[in-house]
Amino acid sequence: MIVVTTPTGQIGSEVLARLLDAGNGTTPVRVIVRDPARLSPGIRERVEVVQGSHADPAVLKEACEGADRVFWLVPPTPGADSVTGHFHAFTEPLCEVIGTQGIERVVAVSTLGRGVAENAGLISASLAMDEAIAATGVHYRALCPPALMENVLRQTASIRDEGVWTEALARDRVLRTCATRDVAAEAARLLLDATWTGYEDVPLVGPDDLTPEGVARVLAEVLDRPVRVRQITAAEQRAMLTRHGATEAWAQGVADMVDALNSQGFYGAAQPSTPATAPTSFRQWCEEVLKPATRGRHR
Repeated sequence: MIVVTTPTGQIGSEVLARLLDAGNGTTPVRVIVRDPARLSPGIRERVEVVQGSHADPAVLKEACEGADRVFWLVPPTPGADSVTGHFHAFTEPLCEVIGTQGIERVVAVSTLGRGVAENAGLISASLAMDEAIAATGVHYRALCPPALMENVLRQTASIRDEGVWTEALARDRVLRTCATRDVAAEAARLLLDATWTGYEDVPLVGPDDLTPEGVARVLAEVLDRPVRVRQITAAEQRAMLTRHGATEAWAQGVADMVDALNSQGFYGAAQPSTPATAPTSFRQWCEEVLKPATRGRHR
């Protein structure tokens, strides 16, 4: 039995689809979901559903009864009162379940930066999650992408209507990226393989080495229109997040992450790409995902 968290999320939904397509019904799948109505009827017919949050110990215990594998993702929650507390609230119940219910393998979405990132906000919290899960002794794979290409979708309107992409990364920094499809593909592959053991990080680094200006050039070429970078500081990004409803703690966690990326460069040019686990280029993703999303009327 495989348990899938965040089955309606950007990554979790694709992990679930891949598991169902590849498993052909031979491996049962159970999902934890707050709102089962968000699952399509076709999906609901093929999975067991446990309603609730995977931060709830009782819900997680019920979902993991008889299961041996878990796909784990702590959902980003801008309304959280504490970044560290948010990750801990999800991770502690998982560690308890691992110790009492026979979970053998966990595949989780983490991040690059181990051994490098210091005082890095959300990234530091994610790496601490890995350490806590690994300490249980469960067989563990931490999927480690850098920036997700899908983050660009948050700026679809401004890219389409104003030709502006806003970025807090320094102009001379290379920003490594990864498509969520590649994260999901590797997660599904590992969840369907019951032979691996121990603990390993799995880097998921796309083939590009683009600075913010390089990203803007690809956007302009794919969309066939001018696109420029609007450079902001980490402090400006923090203020922007709070204006849009994030707590001060979450916004500060993002700002700390940006400052760490700029000063420590662990998502940068020194990080080799991993074509076996992250083959999708940024240009390919823009053609297949962003370009269709930007279709519509310009101002």
